[in-house]
Amino acid sequence: MKKISLLLVYVLSFIYMEFLYRILVMDSVFRLTNINMIAFILFFALLMYIFSKVFREKGNKIVFYTLMAIIGLWFSAQFVVKSFFDFYISFSILQIADQVGDFLDKAVVETLKRLWGIALMYLPLIMAVIFRKKINFKQHKPAKTILLLGISCLAFGLYYASLYLNKNADYSPYELYHHINNPSLNMEKVGVLNTFCLDTYRLIFGFEEKLILNQEVVPKEPLPEEIVYEANKLDIDLEKLKNETKDQTIKTMTEYFENDLGTLQNQYTGMFKGKNLILIMAESFNEIAVREDTTPTIYKMANESFVFDNFYSPTIYSTIGGEFQYLTGLYANFTSLSQFRGGKNSFPMGIAHLFESEGYKTFAYHNNSYAFQNRDTYLKGLGFDNFKGCYNGMEKLINCKQWPQSDVEMIETTYLDYINSEDPFMVFYASVSGHAGYSWGGNAMSRKHRAEIEALNLPYSEGVLAYLAAQMEFDRALELLVNKLKEAGKLEDTVIAFVGDHYPYELTAAQVNEAASYEKDATVEINRSKFVLWNPNVETTHIAKVGSQIDVLPTIYNIFGLKYDSRLIIGKDILSNEMGLAMFGDNSWVSDKGTYFASSGKFVPKVEVNEDYVKTMNQIVRNKITMSKYIMDKNYYKIAWDYRIWEQLPEENQIN
Repeated sequence: MKKISLLLVYVLSFIYMEFLYRILVMDSVFRLTNINMIAFILFFALLMYIFSKVFREKGNKIVFYTLMAIIGLWFSAQFVVKSFFDFYISFSILQIADQVGDFLDKAVVETLKRLWGIALMYLPLIMAVIFRKKINFKQHKPAKTILLLGISCLAFGLYYASLYLNKNADYSPYELYHHINNPSLNMEKVGVLNTFCLDTYRLIFGFEEKLILNQEVVPKEPLPEEIVYEANKLDIDLEKLKNETKDQTIKTMTEYFENDLGTLQNQYTGMFKGKNLILIMAESFNEIAVREDTTPTIYKMANESFVFDNFYSPTIYSTIGGEFQYLTGLYANFTSLSQFRGGKNSFPMGIAHLFESEGYKTFAYHNNSYAFQNRDTYLKGLGFDNFKGCYNGMEKLINCKQWPQSDVEMIETTYLDYINSEDPFMVFYASVSGHAGYSWGGNAMSRKHRAEIEALNLPYSEGVLAYLAAQMEFDRALELLVNKLKEAGKLEDTVIAFVGDHYPYELTAAQVNEAASYEKDATVEINRSKFVLWNPNVETTHIAKVGSQIDVLPTIYNIFGLKYDSRLIIGKDILSNEMGLAMFGDNSWVSDKGTYFASSGKFVPKVEVNEDYVKTMNQIVRNKITMSKYIMDKNYYKIAWDYRIWEQLPEENQIN
């Protein structure tokens, strides 16, 4: 009986694993780009086949089983990480994914839960072991190996030719191969194996994304003719910078900023000038936690003052991604986050720097490890010189050994640092009480509020109930904060602002939908959340415009009347006449006119748009994402500040 070709085993195994992966973690299985994926599989399988036939039969078996075990492990790891942490593994991401190691116990539990999926990934290897006597492992003669190498070159040519299918479509394989570096899109469009090879190549040789200048097409909302507002921008000689730089990327960036007229001031400019600000990054906060029965303080704040009805907290690389977007106004990218953590970038418009230039006292606190993902380093870069967390001072104040730690304890033991200050104060809190895992056994904050949540008899699963219970601790911390401000006579002169770093990604989309008011998809709407901007004296105003975390910083700068350059921040003041836009990890987006899903290329309009709208918006989104990356890569703020025209500014606003 003729034995089975090892090449056929590789081809069928890789096709099976790719499509199984799509079934397990992706919304769409069958798409035109599968042609490119299969073309690559043929090429990749041929290379593996050649390598597995170089030695004698026993050696070839060792090579084959080792390769299949490693490839099975890679697919399995991608499956576990995507389904638990909600991002794909890439070599770049490993530089910032400390949480995988820090929450190793939880990762082990989540892996054990998914052993069934891992077993399915290893099914080709298991079958190969069972039927090993029917597979041909004989060594090839040198002449055949050379012939196969020639055929592999042809196979690569077939694969490369497949890139040209639908070449001009947005986020086509051709675009991903030549112009865009997005591991999420690569994984969804061209497959796990292809993405692994692309990622490896770019890790070794580097990659620069393409930037196209086209922001003249960005629409803005019309203003009444009788009102003339100035733009929020500083005196920076961009023309001189563009002419003097020898770096082509910096030249292109400067031209991009030069073409931007800047975000106009508006009726809210300086509304909160001189008031105190308490800014909070709320761990895993999502709109499903805004409930009158479980979180009355959050509910009150989210429905008073400024009510942002279409706000998103995109989940991009977990907590650090959300915090980076919130505190810098830039879109998160794995290389940018690595640099952010390194603390070598200059942030002259850093939030603490700008508030200190206005005479504010600034403070920063976190109730988990102060050094987690180098928070102490990047907060210092933004101007916070007295950051306190667990193990650099906070452990003397709260119970840092429980998990997660208490937001109530953090507020209770820190408010006296600033509340009686004669100078205005700006405080940043990074909360942790709402953190995963969501179970009665594994979450101290969920257990703390279990009796309260169970007394409500809500028809939800344990994970959802435990999540809502954990968010109750954050709500009680806000209640305490409001009461202490009121007792000190500071409440009316204080603004409280907070957003979530990401949605509770340990919960599945189905679990989130248990508590949602409408059916959410797992790409865009699952990230819908709230931006709370609250002061007790502000009349309730609903803002319909789309916004996201990157828009918070410029919104705060404008409403507090701070001097900043809106051209150099990718996010835009939500209260201005700028176009509303939220961008997500796979380049999907939501605008005021509709939602675009990058993976499928589907656009769901809210209103009628012209035929070029989606293509134009895709380019705008790509430019914003790429520009955010280059600002960090090139340390652009430091370069631009060398071209400030300081003489035209008051001395107190000159930031080093």
